[in-house]
Amino acid sequence: MINKNLPYLNKTKIEELLPHRDPMLLIDNLYNIEPMKSAIGHIELTEKKFYLQGHFPGQPVMPGVMIVEAFGQSAAALAAFSIDKKEVENKLVYLMSVQNARFRNPVIPPCDLYLKCNVDKIKGKIWRYKGVAYCNDKKMADAEWMATIVDRND
Repeated sequence: MINKNLPYLNKTKIEELLPHRDPMLLIDNLYNIEPMKSAIGHIELTEKKFYLQGHFPGQPVMPGVMIVEAFGQSAAALAAFSIDKKEVENKLVYLMSVQNARFRNPVIPPCDLYLKCNVDKIKGKIWRYKGVAYCNDKKMADAEWMATIVDRND
């Protein structure tokens, strides 16, 4: 699953590419980076994550919307890694749409959630992706989404 011959980013390196910060930076690592093609996001899911505190007390389950956000962050880090650094300076990656999201099994801590993201198409500043989330080689969710790169307004 993890190919040590391909580029890898830890959380510190991801923070250099994305504007997200804790508690909203969901991904801990980005593995198997093939620029402009694919990468695998990783979340070490523990019961301490803020979104599990109330979803659901005594029986925590990762919300589907957070899985979709983690797909988006993994894809945004892949895009930022793939493009010339000057191109992504002072830019944000915005999620535009989500299609065919399916939540096949509950994601229950503690576990390692892996988010395989594949670039389906790039047209200008719009990127289309497909992804599968899994734990222990079991498919937990899958989705398709589009994102765009925009200028920061600060």
